[in-house]
Amino acid sequence: MTVQPSLLFVAGLGYSATHLARMWPGPVAGTVRSEAKAAALRADGIDARVWDGESPLQLPEKACLLVTIPPDAHGCPVLRHVHTGPGHDHAGLSDDLSVTYLSTTGVYGDLAGGWAFEWSKPNPQSRRAKARARAEDQWREATKGRASLVRLPGIYGPGRCAFDRLREGTARRIVKPGQVFSRVHVDDIASGLLALHQRPEAAARAGGVLHLCDDEPAPPQDVIAHAAQLLGMDPPPDVPFEDADLSPMARSFYAECKRISNACTKAALNWRPKYPTYREGLAAILAAEGH
Repeated sequence: MTVQPSLLFVAGLGYSATHLARMWPGPVAGTVRSEAKAAALRADGIDARVWDGESPLQLPEKACLLVTIPPDAHGCPVLRHVHTGPGHDHAGLSDDLSVTYLSTTGVYGDLAGGWAFEWSKPNPQSRRAKARARAEDQWREATKGRASLVRLPGIYGPGRCAFDRLREGTARRIVKPGQVFSRVHVDDIASGLLALHQRPEAAARAGGVLHLCDDEPAPPQDVIAHAAQLLGMDPPPDVPFEDADLSPMARSFYAECKRISNACTKAALNWRPKYPTYREGLAAILAAEGH
C-alpha cells in the first residue's frame, strides 16, 4: 500500500517556510498576509490563503502544522484563533495534527559566550524573547507536550545575507570583543524540518526541543569580512561597538552572547547541516548566483 505524503500546513508562509515548501514531498497549504503574495504562491502550487491574524483560523485535522508567525504580547496568535473543526478549540487539537513551533534561541538570554544546549533552561531577558517563551509554553500545554519546539539562531540565505548589505553599501563591521552569534542557512532549516517529519519521535527523545544551526558560532565582523573577500571588495572598516550608534533593536542583539549546540539535534534527527559554517553557506549562495 502506498502511503500518501502528509499535508504541510504553515501558519506564516515566510522566508524559511517557503524554502521548506519547495522541498516538501506532499501538498502544502498555509497563510499569508496579502492577496498578492497568496497569488504568487498559488502559482507555485501552494494552497495559500490570506489570514489577518485576528479572525478564526481553520486548520485541517490531519496535517503537519508548522507555526512561524511571531508572538504578540499575549502569546501565539495562531493558537489563540485556531479551530480544527466544529466545536473544537485549541485545547482539543486533534491527535492527528502534529505541531512544530519555530522559536528562537533568544529564549536562553545572555550566556556570556557559553553554550546553550537543547536541555538548557530558558532565561529570556528581552521583551521579544519573553513573548517567545510564553508562546512555547502555550503550545506545550495545548498539545499536552507533543509540540516540537525548534529554536533557531540568525537565519541567512539567498537575498538575505552579508552579500546584500555589502552591495547596498549598508554593511558594517561592528566589533565587540568576545561577541559571537550562531546562525543557520535557510536550506538547513528546511532539511532539518524534513528530517523531523521523517522521524516524528525524535523531538521527544530530545526533550521536545531541537536546535537547527550550523557548527561554528562566529563574530559578525568575520562574516562580513569573508563575504567581502568572496566579492572581491574591500571590507568595511572596523567600528567599535561603543561608537556604532545602533538602534535599540540592534543594540539588544549585542547585549546577549551565546553559542548554540546542535549535537543532540543531529543525533536525534540523524541530520547534519549542509553548510556547517558561514563559509560554505556564503560560497553556495554566490555559486547559485553564477559567480
